[in-house]
Amino acid sequence: MIALLLAQVATAQPALTAQPAPTISEAVPARIERLLTRAPVIDGHNDLPWELRERYDARVEAVDLRRDSSRLPHPLQTDIARLRAGHVGGQFWSVYIPASATGARAVEMTLEEIDIVHRLAAAYPDTFALARTAADVRRIQRAGRIASLIGVEGGHQIDKRLAVLRQYKALGVGYMTLTHSHSLDWADSSTDAPRAGGLSAFGRQVVAEMNRIGMIVDVSHVADTTMAAVLDVSRAPVIASHSSARAIADAPRNIPDALLKRIGGAGGVVMVNFYPAFVSARWRAWDAERTAFARSIGVAADTYDSRAAGPLLAWDRANPAPAVTVRDVADHVEHVARVAGRGAVGLGGDFDGINGTGPIGLSGVDGYPRLFAELARRGWSDADLAALAQGNVLRVMEQVEAVARASAAQPPVDATAPD
Repeated sequence: MIALLLAQVATAQPALTAQPAPTISEAVPARIERLLTRAPVIDGHNDLPWELRERYDARVEAVDLRRDSSRLPHPLQTDIARLRAGHVGGQFWSVYIPASATGARAVEMTLEEIDIVHRLAAAYPDTFALARTAADVRRIQRAGRIASLIGVEGGHQIDKRLAVLRQYKALGVGYMTLTHSHSLDWADSSTDAPRAGGLSAFGRQVVAEMNRIGMIVDVSHVADTTMAAVLDVSRAPVIASHSSARAIADAPRNIPDALLKRIGGAGGVVMVNFYPAFVSARWRAWDAERTAFARSIGVAADTYDSRAAGPLLAWDRANPAPAVTVRDVADHVEHVARVAGRGAVGLGGDFDGINGTGPIGLSGVDGYPRLFAELARRGWSDADLAALAQGNVLRVMEQVEAVARASAAQPPVDATAPD
C-alpha cells in the first residue's frame, strides 16, 4: 500500500526517500520543511467561505487575504501567508450552510457559497486554482499554487433532488457530507434523533449517484448507523473530511474503532479534526460546563457583546480551559493509523469553523509543520508522513474517479426523495 502511495506522489514530486533520516531532534524542522515542500498538505475541510459570508457580507474581494487575517476586526484562521507557511498545497473549502436552511433556499445559499470559492480563486490567481481531479491537484501544485477544491457540508443542501447534486458536481463540488447537525428523512446525523434508520432507500440512491458521477461520499457528521450503511453500499472509498477518534475523545462526531477499521478496509481516509472539543475529553467537559453557565445567565457561549459577556469572562478567568496541544492531535492521528492503517489517515483541520479556537501550535493554517514534526519525533517515516499530507486523499480521489469512469454507461438516477 505505501509503495503504491509513494508511486502516486512521485508522479508530481521527486522521490521522498532520498533524504537521510535525521539523527538529532534539531534536524526535524528541516526534514519537515523538505518533506512538505515536496508533498504539501491537502486539508479536508476549511470554513473560510462561510466566515467571509457571515462576517464580511460575502465581500470576498474586499478582504485582503494577502494580509494577516488574524488582525482583522473579525479574525480569521486562514490567509495566504499562513497557508504558505503551513505548506498547504490543496484545500477542500466547505460550502457550509446551517442545517436549519432547507428547501429551495438551501440550494440558493449553497450556490452563493460555491460562488465565493470561485471568486476566491479568481481574486488570487497567482495563489489559488480550482481543482476537480487528482491530476488537477498535482498540476496546480507543480505550478506552485494551492489547489482549491469544494465540499458541500450536508445532504440538506440538495433539497432531496439528485438533479441538484449533479449540478453541484458540474460546478466543481468534490465531496458531499451526507448530513450536518440535523437528521434528514434519508440519512441520520450523529447529533440528532434518527429519522431514516441509518440510510433510507433514497439515501442509498444518493450514494449510488455520487459513485456514478465521481463525487466523494463524506461520512463526517453522520450517525454510526448511517456510516455503516454507506460502507455497505458504496462502490468507491469514502472520506471523513473532519472527524477524529472516539476512543480518545468520546464525542458523537468522532468515529469508533469498528468503523475506523471498516473505512480503512474499504480504502477510505479519516481526516483528523483539530477542534479541541473533538480532540480532548477534558476540554470537551470544560466547554460543556462553560456553555451551561452561559445559558444560565442568558448569553451565547460565543457572544461578542462584551457587556453581556462580563460574567462569562469572569467565569473564564476562574476556570481556564485545559491545554490542548499538537501532541493531542498527534494522538488521534496515531490512533486512526493503528486501527485503520497509515494509508487511511489524513488531516481536516476545520479552520474557520471552530470558533477561532485550536490546539496550542495549531491555531491557524500555518500550524501543520508542527504536527508533522511531532509525528516525526514519534518515528513516522517520510513515506508515511507524505501519505498523511496528501498521498492518501489523492488515492481516494483517483479511486472515486475510476469508479465514475467505469459507470459512464449508466444513466443518471432520476429520483427525488418522497415527502
